[in-house]
Amino acid sequence: MVSFKELGLVNTREMFAKAVKGGYAIPAFNFNNMEQLQAIIQAAAELRSPVILQVSKGARNYANQTLLRYMAQGAVEYAKELGWENPQIVLHLDHGDSFELCKSCVDFGFSSVMIDASSLPYEDNIALTKKVVDYAHKYDVTVEAELGVLAGVEEEVASEVSHYTKPEEVVDFATRTGCDSLAISIGTSHGAYKFKPEQCTRDPKTGRLVPPPLAFDVLKGVEEQLPGFPIVLHGSSSVPQEYVDMINKYGGKLPDAVGIPEEQLRLAAKSAVCKINIDSDSRLAMTAAVRKDLYENPGHFDPRQYLKPARDEMKKMYIHKIVEVLGSDGKA
Repeated sequence: MVSFKELGLVNTREMFAKAVKGGYAIPAFNFNNMEQLQAIIQAAAELRSPVILQVSKGARNYANQTLLRYMAQGAVEYAKELGWENPQIVLHLDHGDSFELCKSCVDFGFSSVMIDASSLPYEDNIALTKKVVDYAHKYDVTVEAELGVLAGVEEEVASEVSHYTKPEEVVDFATRTGCDSLAISIGTSHGAYKFKPEQCTRDPKTGRLVPPPLAFDVLKGVEEQLPGFPIVLHGSSSVPQEYVDMINKYGGKLPDAVGIPEEQLRLAAKSAVCKINIDSDSRLAMTAAVRKDLYENPGHFDPRQYLKPARDEMKKMYIHKIVEVLGSDGKA
């Protein structure tokens, strides 16, 4: 058993309370490798932004659970080296799909876990979520739950259609499970193809897809039912057109990739939404930079030659999200 406190990490409780009160959102950036982690910590330390390092089940298998523990501890020490005296860093399991996985993450030093039982019947969702909460809270680990289903594909999470969260269920769900935050479905979606072309309109000038608006009426209904309760948005990458264009220019193939407009995320961040998940944008930034470097420098074979510009591009993207979208800079 490793306590997250031994690693210098924090849980989300105080972090979320400040975000809800302050009208901003905490960035939750997924990572799978060292370059992503370096870029996240560099951006957060430079801007003094609290940050959530997210690890999916697939990323945990990819990176190894023991290495992840030391990477998280190293991230805290790295942040201090960069001049951030008291780093506010969370290590969070994204989309945990079983009690056993959540328990293992708690035991290995995660400071926050998500149990995603949203695909189960309502009562089963409550039962599994409560089981995770009861275990995690014994070690002061915070728990995120999900009510409602997001469409799209990311890691092991996949659904053809979304089912919006029902505001009339949230009080009962939060009360009976004891969860610390709640991921809701208001039209965001996983992956780089968040909407099908038939769900969008096309800009007559550019021919590019324009996604439908988020269901802010559902968010408002949830806020009215659970005033001040921490709300989470998954699948909130904006899929920047510049990265899609760069990937396609240098040999990639991402037709009709479309994300969530940043102006809608800014509105959400000013509400009770205090955690916004961003994964695909990091993947796009990294892939675009790698493709560009290898195209322009076909003699490059040292991974450092193409991963350094990829790391720099991700850092630039993280800084943009923190400052221009989430408003979390200077909050830690």
